[in-house]
Amino acid sequence: MNDLVEVRAGVYRDSVSLMRVSRALTARPWVSVALVAMATALNVEMARDLGFAVPGTATPGDLLVAIRAGSADELADAAADLERHLAERGSAAGSGGARTEGARPGGTLPRTVRSAARTAQASAAPATPATLALVSVPGEHAFAEAMDAVAAGLSVMIFSDNMPIEQEILLKDRARERGVLVMGPDCGTAVIGGAGLGFANVLRPGPVGVVAASGTGAQQVTSLLDLAGVGVGHVLGVGGRDLSAEVGGRSTIQALRALDADPATELIVLISKPPAPEVARAVRDLSLTKPIVAALLGPGQDDLTAAAAKVLSTLGVPVPGWPHWPAPRPLSGGGPLRGLYCGGTLCTEAELITRAMPARETAEFTDFGADEYTRGRAHPMIDPALRLEALAAVDRGVVLLDVVLGHGADPDPAASLAPGLARAAARGVAAVVALVGTDGDPQGLRAQAARLNEAGAAVFTSNAAAARHAARLAVPLTGGAV
Repeated sequence: MNDLVEVRAGVYRDSVSLMRVSRALTARPWVSVALVAMATALNVEMARDLGFAVPGTATPGDLLVAIRAGSADELADAAADLERHLAERGSAAGSGGARTEGARPGGTLPRTVRSAARTAQASAAPATPATLALVSVPGEHAFAEAMDAVAAGLSVMIFSDNMPIEQEILLKDRARERGVLVMGPDCGTAVIGGAGLGFANVLRPGPVGVVAASGTGAQQVTSLLDLAGVGVGHVLGVGGRDLSAEVGGRSTIQALRALDADPATELIVLISKPPAPEVARAVRDLSLTKPIVAALLGPGQDDLTAAAAKVLSTLGVPVPGWPHWPAPRPLSGGGPLRGLYCGGTLCTEAELITRAMPARETAEFTDFGADEYTRGRAHPMIDPALRLEALAAVDRGVVLLDVVLGHGADPDPAASLAPGLARAAARGVAAVVALVGTDGDPQGLRAQAARLNEAGAAVFTSNAAAARHAARLAVPLTGGAV
């Protein structure tokens, strides 16, 4: 085999673009491995695990190239293809001197969020001024960009993660002073007036407003509501740490009051991973005029599916049977339970549910969307590589996974997961999938379910139901199958 390993100092590309370059190179007939990524510690470790000799001088600000091909000629062709892909993606991003739609007069792009806001406001109709900025840059740079947006009088959604908590607190205090809202950091999902931002499912419009310190938690609840025929007007993400003791619900309180004042919102849903108890009490004690259904995960609290059912009951809508697809073959019971999740709140919910059920051999959960796995890499809802590697290592027992559909996510997650699930089934592993999405999502909820089911998995649209099913499978049986 022939290897190419390069570390290109100071060359930056976003992780999604680099993932696509890696996939394009790997698709070449004689390329066995292609990793093109920023040289973060995680990516360097992955390259070394694959047998590449990565120099010790690599830093997270460098571009790492690691390609393995069958011959020297094939490696040279792959290297040439790499340069073509990088050049195409570099030119697609535009350059400072390029004339671009929306650029300021004179032909150059705005260089800051504040100047972009001025440009947008100058070019917009008086009735539709710019009011929101979306920040998606490496975490160490997100604070400066978000503060610039707040200074310009814009609310801001911070998709970026890995922002220090001290910066988050300062940013949210400044936003409150300016009368704008900070959604994030690590806000993966928002819906503003029916328009989705980040990872967003296709939802019918309706009277429900959501405040969520959880992206996938919001996606689970709103997808279930959509399957029941109930629509959503707004989803205001606030970042996973907002209900911590340190942050104190700063954005949550603002968002709840904003939805309470919105005439189109009839009911508010509040969603979070386990919050700090004192912050949860302060939020519950707010004086609001509209009913609130709380889905604050924790021992003894409602799961997300139960919260969705409460919303339906409050609105006078019947609670349906949530769609699910039983495994095509009987699944044997017993063995360890391994949870391989993309969504942090879905992972927390599944772990809470399984820990409360009868004893099993072992249960281990990993949230591949956590900061340590996404530093310098695309989120696992886009890039399945780390999760597929973990799935391949499961050799017995039960594996539980989430698959989250919608805009921004993998356009065809079943295409990459189904072969791994089929191989797991051949090893005797029982697979259970929590499929979060709506019938309007571009991937096709039922088509994805069918392909995952054909690969041997039991598929549930309720993560809580999937977790309970997986836990029951993991309990050692005295005989028979489940």
